Amino acid sequence: MDDKSNKLLLVPVLTVLFVMIGYQYICPAGSTSCRFGNGESFPFSKYPADVKRKCPDPDEDAPFRFPSKFNFTREDLDRHVDFDIKENDVIVFLHIQKTGGTTFGRHLVRNIHLERPCDCRSGQKKCTCHRPGKAESWLFSRFSTGWSCGLHADWTELTNCVPAVMNKKKKNLNQNFYYITLLRDPVSRYLSEWKHVQRGATWKTALHMCDGRPPTPDELPACYSSEDWTGVSLEEFMACPSNLANNRQTRMLADLSLVGCYNLSSMSEERRAELLLSSAKRNLLRMAFFGLTEFQRKTQFLFERTFGLHFITAFTQINGTRAAGVTVGTSTRRRIEELNALDMQLYEYAREIFSRRVQYCHHQERQEERERKREQRRRMKEQKALQIQQQEDGERKDLESLPNYDDQNHRNVKKAP
Repeated sequence: MDDKSNKLLLVPVLTVLFVMIGYQYICPAGSTSCRFGNGESFPFSKYPADVKRKCPDPDEDAPFRFPSKFNFTREDLDRHVDFDIKENDVIVFLHIQKTGGTTFGRHLVRNIHLERPCDCRSGQKKCTCHRPGKAESWLFSRFSTGWSCGLHADWTELTNCVPAVMNKKKKNLNQNFYYITLLRDPVSRYLSEWKHVQRGATWKTALHMCDGRPPTPDELPACYSSEDWTGVSLEEFMACPSNLANNRQTRMLADLSLVGCYNLSSMSEERRAELLLSSAKRNLLRMAFFGLTEFQRKTQFLFERTFGLHFITAFTQINGTRAAGVTVGTSTRRRIEELNALDMQLYEYAREIFSRRVQYCHHQERQEERERKREQRRRMKEQKALQIQQQEDGERKDLESLPNYDDQNHRNVKKAP
C-alpha cells in the first residue's frame, strides 16, 4: 500500500479518535446527562432517567425533592395535625362502600391506644368513645355515633350535617372536624359492590341529601323494581345508567352542590364530570387523612403520623376478597374502567398523594432521628466536658489542701524562714 493510501486511511481514523475524545470530555463516564433513547434524559431534564430513589438517604442534608406528575406542595404532604382528643377535636370518618371501611372503622373504636378507650360492649353495634373526663365523643363514625347523617353519608351530607349534630350534643360551636376516608382500586371496588348487591344489599335507606332535599325518583331512578337486586348478573349491573356504583368514590368525595346535586339536566355531562372530579380531588387533598385499601400497613403508618394516635395491633393486608375471586375478561374490565373513568383518575391522583406522603413521613423520621443523634452527641460532649472540669476541680482542691501550696505555680514550695 503506497503513502497516498495510508494518508487516506489515516483521515477517518483520526476523525473517529477526535469524536471519541470530544465525547469523553463533554460526557464523562457515569454521566446521566448525555443519554438517548426511550425514556432517557437530556442535560436539561429535571430528573435523570436512572434515578429510582425518591427520598434522600439518611445522611443527606439536601432538601426533600421528588419527581411527580402532580404539583404537590410541602403543605400537601405534611399532614400532621395537633389532634386534641381532650378538648374540641373530632375525627369524622367518611365511609365509602366496599373500601374496607368496616374493618378500619373497628380499628378506630377497638384498636387505638387511648387514655380512655372506647367502651364497646358485647351485642351492641356502637361503642361509646368519650374524651377523658368528659361525656363527649371525639369520633364521628358508624361504630361510635352510628349513621347520624344517613347511611354511608357522603362529603356533601357530612359537611352540612356533622357540625349541627355534634354541636347539638356539646353546645360548643368551636369544634374542629378532621375528615378521613379510605379509597380502593376502582375495578376491585366495583366488583366487590356488585357481589354485595348480588347477595341482597341495597342501601335503600341512604338519604343522598343535597341542598336540603333528597333526589326525586326522576333524578335517581331505581335499577330494579323488586325488593332488592339479588342474583343480578355483572352485565345487568353494568347496564343500569343510574347505578350509584359508577364513579361512587368521586361522587361521594365531591361537593354535589356544584353540579346541581342529582339533577343531570343542569349542565352538560362533560362539564359535570369535570366539576365532580376537580371537587373530589380538592376535598381529598384537604382531608386530614386518607388511606388506601391495598396498602394497610402504610395506611396505619400515615394515620399514626397524622394524628399522633397509635394502634395496639398492626393492620393486616387481606387480599383474599370476593372481588379478588372474580375473573373478568379484558373487554369487561375495560367496560368497568369506562363506567368508572372518574374514579380511575381520582385513584391515580390518590395513589400519588399517598405514596408522596409516605415518602415525606419517612424523610421526616430520618431527619428527626438525625437531630436526635446530634442532640445526643452534644449532650454526651457536654457531659464529658463537665466530668473533666469536675475532675480538674477535685484535683485543684486536693492540691489546695496541701501545706505550703503555691496557687500561682500549682505546686508545693518550701517557704523561706
